[in-house]
Amino acid sequence: MSCVNTLKKKGMKLTPQRRLILDAIHDVNAHLTAEEIISCVQSRMPEVHKSTVYRTLELLKRTGCVLQSELGGRVIYHHADEGHHHHLVCSECGMVLECKEELFETVEKSLAHKYGFSAAFRHLVVNGLCRECKRIGDS
Repeated sequence: MSCVNTLKKKGMKLTPQRRLILDAIHDVNAHLTAEEIISCVQSRMPEVHKSTVYRTLELLKRTGCVLQSELGGRVIYHHADEGHHHHLVCSECGMVLECKEELFETVEKSLAHKYGFSAAFRHLVVNGLCRECKRIGDS
């Protein structure tokens, strides 16, 4: 678990609460809301206050261990070790598709070339219409 090493290198303590939060994020193979993380942590250690979870999530974001995005009106978190990927969200039916980072390489290069701008595409959410909803709309 690279977060453990990252926190130790930065001189931060790996408290039992932080360990549980990290475990919750690692153990579930999905993007989680803070409320879902709180529920998971409190099921194992009921005395952990939700403010501890929120503070720890902020710390994990600052250290680069966790990525935060908004997906379907919800703020979600996932472990940075999952790699950079993006989501395509259908604004009609709510379907979510993951897409690889390479999809945005051309845009990234264009921004650098045309504007001298170095884009940080870490975890984008792109809203639009899925194939099925677009087909229905075109009918």
